[in-house]
Amino acid sequence: MSRGLRIAFFGSSLVSAYWNGAATYYRGLIRALHARGHQVTFYEPDAFERQQHRDMADPDWARVVVYTEQGTEAVERCLEEAGRADVVVKASGVGVFDALLEARVLDLKRPGVQVVFWDVDAPATLERLERQPDDPLRALVPRYDHVFTYGGGAPVVTAYRALGARRCVPIYNALDPTTHHPAPADARFQGDLAFLGNRLPDREARVEDFFLRAAALLPASRFLLGGSGWAARPLPANVTNLGHVYTHEHNALNCSARAVLNIHRDSMARFGFSPATRVFEAAGAGACLITDAFEGVELFLEPGREVLVARSGEEVAEHVRRLTAPEARGIGQAALRRVLAGHTYLHRVSQVEAALGLRAAPATAARECVA
Repeated sequence: MSRGLRIAFFGSSLVSAYWNGAATYYRGLIRALHARGHQVTFYEPDAFERQQHRDMADPDWARVVVYTEQGTEAVERCLEEAGRADVVVKASGVGVFDALLEARVLDLKRPGVQVVFWDVDAPATLERLERQPDDPLRALVPRYDHVFTYGGGAPVVTAYRALGARRCVPIYNALDPTTHHPAPADARFQGDLAFLGNRLPDREARVEDFFLRAAALLPASRFLLGGSGWAARPLPANVTNLGHVYTHEHNALNCSARAVLNIHRDSMARFGFSPATRVFEAAGAGACLITDAFEGVELFLEPGREVLVARSGEEVAEHVRRLTAPEARGIGQAALRRVLAGHTYLHRVSQVEAALGLRAAPATAARECVA
């Protein structure tokens, strides 16, 4: 490979996971890009109290630039600096100046500079563009050199191509084994089933079905609910509300409960091929994962051997009811072997490099779907 790339990346936050579901994804990818010799500057706004709820210091594998959300002067200075990079990335869902950034990064295109729109919530973005045909992003999509997506498989690629995208490559969630790995159990997190996720409008009904319904069916079992926004929600007596669980505690949580539940948001479940970060966090810890059913799950984990799949709260409850501790350990260990072999962020970065024209992508179980 030639010299490493200078990459300017505009995203929600690298240093805070507070109301920021993309944090683990960003960290895994950017750490892996650094390991491959690339230099990343991550530009993030001082917004939504994320800087007040940091869960990590500035890392040594990326330069972090925090700009104010008051006025446009600071973000314009960041754009001017980003113009010296080899690759400029605008991620979806920054939360501040999104429309400005989506248009202005395209002004940085010149020979030798590639500009990428990196959609960390492609199903939601595509549904928004379908509902709002006058959305400014619609006219910008064909001008980007690449659209990378958090997931979505063929349905997302087809939809972006229909919008005129030159190239669309799913870069799936994965495991960073340096941050998510087996850890000692913690008595605070011991229970029969743990679910970790913020309270969001487009997931709450599925949490009601897959988690709270299962808890109601198993009143003698202990259920753990982690994430922000649940304090005002009445919960069954056997559900312990943990509140916000910091990322450095995720390994302990995953290794303490007998099983861990993943629940996709509505749009991700509809599109399929969109495993959440929680899937790989749990697998990386060797936890027994139960996930709501989604199309494409077998590309990442084998149902019944490496993951348990449920289509309703009743099926979640049945899994929890019959699952023994030895069975749970066996499923978790099988999942850990699978993700280490083919689903780390180094595997994903090989796909990024291939898309950018640097090298060929390796053959893995979840090959990119490119158009």
